[in-house]
Amino acid sequence: SGCTVKYSGYLEHEDNPFCTNCHSRFPGLMKLGKDVTLQGLEMGLLTMKKGEVARFVFTPDYAYGQRGCPPLIPPSATVMFEVELLDFLDTDESDTFFELTAEQQGTFPLQKVLKVADTERQFGNYLFRKQLFQEAKDRYKRVLSVLGRSPSSEDERHQIDASKLLVLLNLTLTYLKLERPDKALACGEEALGINQRNAKALFRCGQACLCMTEYKRAQDFLVRAQHVEPFNRDINNELKKLA
Repeated sequence: SGCTVKYSGYLEHEDNPFCTNCHSRFPGLMKLGKDVTLQGLEMGLLTMKKGEVARFVFTPDYAYGQRGCPPLIPPSATVMFEVELLDFLDTDESDTFFELTAEQQGTFPLQKVLKVADTERQFGNYLFRKQLFQEAKDRYKRVLSVLGRSPSSEDERHQIDASKLLVLLNLTLTYLKLERPDKALACGEEALGINQRNAKALFRCGQACLCMTEYKRAQDFLVRAQHVEPFNRDINNELKKLA
C-alpha cells in the first residue's frame, strides 16, 4: 500500500522535530514496509482515514529499539509523531498481480483485473496531479496492457471498454501535457472507437489537431463535441480560439 503523509517526529521533551517533511509542498508517495519502516508508524497509518490528522507516541519496541539510531535517536527512546494522511492507495493486490507471469495474469477473474486496473489508474492520476506526466503516462499504459485480454461475453466487453475508456481519456490529456499531440490524437480516436459521442474525447482530439495546426480536423472534432455538450465553456472557448 502507498500513502502520502505529512509527518514530524519528536523526541520526548523536545520542541524541534528530529525528522519532518512538512516543508515539502507535495510529499511523495511512500510505500508501507518499504519507505515507512517504523513499525509503530506503519500500524498507526493503517488505522487512519484520508484527511485525518493524528498524534502517536511510540515506545522503543515500536520505534527505534534499544539501540536507537545515533546520533539523532538515543538508545531506548520514546518518540512522538504528528501525522496527516493526505492520500492512501491500497496497491497490494495490484503489486501482487504484476509479479505474476502473463500466463498467470490471464487466469485472473475479470473483476480482480478491473480492480487492479482501477488502482493503477488512480496511481496514474496521483502522479498526474503531481505534474509527473511521464510517470503518469507509464502507469496508464500499464493499465491498457492489463485490459488487453479478450472478453468472453458481451457483458465482459462492456466492462473492459468502460475501464479502458477512462484510461484512454487520461492518457490523451497526459500526452497533451507532454506536448505529443500526435499520440494524444491516437488515444483520443481509440476512445472514440469505444464511444463516438464522448465529449471529452472529441474535445481533446480537437485540441490535439489544433496543436498540429490541422485546423479543419480540429473544427470537425470541436463542433461534434459542441453538439454533445452545447453549454460546455471549454469547448466553446476552444472554438472561439479556432475562429
